Amino acid sequence: MSVKIHVKVNGVSYAHDVEPRLLLVHYLRDVLRLTGTHVGCDTSSCGACTIHFDGRATKSCTMLAVQADGGEITTIEGLAGNNELHPLQEGFKECHGLQCGFCTPGMIMTSADLLQHNPQPTEEAIRVALEGNLCRCTGYHNIVKAVQFAADKMTTTQNVKEEATV
Repeated sequence: MSVKIHVKVNGVSYAHDVEPRLLLVHYLRDVLRLTGTHVGCDTSSCGACTIHFDGRATKSCTMLAVQADGGEITTIEGLAGNNELHPLQEGFKECHGLQCGFCTPGMIMTSADLLQHNPQPTEEAIRVALEGNLCRCTGYHNIVKAVQFAADKMTTTQNVKEEATV
């Protein structure tokens, strides 16, 4: 038995017949071939599978693909635009916020959700937001610096846009 779902992923509409028990992370990776969303623990502990579902950071290993029917999903592949890195992606690069890179997509997607709701978070707020994402390599210091870098860049860009319209 399969169920037809309709989703929009990174701005593109898809319709597929899926098994009712198929996890969203496996739909993204195996059906849509968007492999930036990583499978880490399958228990929602590591955060490597974090995506945005209807505008909120969501661990895609905790959600069935059928639950996403009618929803809008953004994966790490859809975060950047116009052939430019998203400020968070740039921050992780510039501040050496990654080593092996396995946790990076989930860290970035969680951080993007944080910055959407808190454009200038404190170091403590960043660390609290990232509590559900595990990194085995970096010790988090440079990840926090990368998020701060992105917050500053996004605020500066917003201020320049506002000044240009005045």
